[in-house]
Amino acid sequence: MIDATFWVAISFLLFVVLLFYFKVPQKIDQSLNESIKGIKNEIEHAEKLKDEAKNILSDYDTKVSKSKAEIKKMLENAEKQSEQNIIKTNEDFHFVIENRKKTAEDKIKQMKLQAIKDMKNSAVEIAVNSVEKIIKNSIDKKKLDKIYVSSIDEAKKILKNKSI
Repeated sequence: MIDATFWVAISFLLFVVLLFYFKVPQKIDQSLNESIKGIKNEIEHAEKLKDEAKNILSDYDTKVSKSKAEIKKMLENAEKQSEQNIIKTNEDFHFVIENRKKTAEDKIKQMKLQAIKDMKNSAVEIAVNSVEKIIKNSIDKKKLDKIYVSSIDEAKKILKNKSI
């Protein structure tokens, strides 16, 4: 009269009683609670890390924006400085060219004056030589020597006055 179903029911009840006797459901509950606590702690830790990451990201975003502003200012300053350097270089170039032009003009004037002096000196020499030849051919030697010496002295005085 006791069949297999009865024994299965009894063994099931015995199994359930043993489970409660050894406090298995409480241990399972305790284990699950510990796992839940661990997961909650990990989630809280992950939230803290997420907040820290957001803070770090915002700090870096701020630093990047500040860096961009500084770079923009540096570029503007570099552009201004380069423009000033170009203007200064251009002015210096024009100044140097103007000085060279003036120097060249002064040299040309000096060379022109020197050429005029040289032409005058040559003309005087030619005139003196011509007068000398004319006088030698037309006057006797004593008169010629006196006229020659006086005309040379006079020519030298005139040349000295014109040279000065």
